[in-house]
Amino acid sequence: MSIRVVTDSTSDLPPELAEEYRITVLPSYVNVGDKSYLDLVELSREAFYKQLPNYEQPPTTAAPAVGAFTEAYERLAEEGASEVLSIHVASNLSGMLNSARLGGLATEKVPVTLFDSRQLSMGLGLLAVVAAKAAAAGQTMEEIVAMLDKLVPRTHVFAALDTLTYLRRSGRVSWAEFSVGTLLRIKPLLHVHEGDVRSLEKVRTYSRAVNQLIEHVTELAPLEQVALLHTSNPEGVAKLRAQARHLFPEGEEPVAVEVTPAIGSHVGPGALGFALITAA
Repeated sequence: MSIRVVTDSTSDLPPELAEEYRITVLPSYVNVGDKSYLDLVELSREAFYKQLPNYEQPPTTAAPAVGAFTEAYERLAEEGASEVLSIHVASNLSGMLNSARLGGLATEKVPVTLFDSRQLSMGLGLLAVVAAKAAAAGQTMEEIVAMLDKLVPRTHVFAALDTLTYLRRSGRVSWAEFSVGTLLRIKPLLHVHEGDVRSLEKVRTYSRAVNQLIEHVTELAPLEQVALLHTSNPEGVAKLRAQARHLFPEGEEPVAVEVTPAIGSHVGPGALGFALITAA
């Protein structure tokens, strides 16, 4: 028995982790104007965030073609996979899982089990790694899915935004709220948990927002796993690492990732965050 894991590039899974745990990562599409790019293949995160302030319309993202999922599943079957676990971004936030479902229905070469992570970014990425580790250890599909079901309520993503501009452009906040927020230099804090994205609070300075971000994560400690997130803010994420070191699992150095354009187009440059799984 050989179970292989498939996810997509909205997981923000670093290539070295994907390779280490034999996770197949399908690139989503980033649509800019009338052009489409394969995330991380035809458009780097660095290039995306560099151009983001100059885009006339907010970029959008789309799931890989159904055929891309089918091709990936069948390739894994040819490599010896007896089953495939396809785990993706929260189904209420994206059509990714439905594309994966249709891709699975189109093949008879290998059974495909779908799993809704109810997360995004490395909230999804951490779950994919846990699943791949369990598969490598010989756990059955039923055991892996049961384990993931228990982990989802313990998985969180937090983010502190530097600006409301991109939420306004994407239609996520009203013009009135944007005007007041800009006047007061408001920095919103967001929380993603079990598919729900909500605003925690709004503070007036970025340093205060980061401090509040750490406080919210501290309330969930101890942590079993953690990753650091940013949007074109390597200096900020380095400072966040230093400030939050007391929260890291002993002996571990969390990865820091630049988040997917699917999120970045809404939150804009300068954001910082955490993806984490709390201890049982």
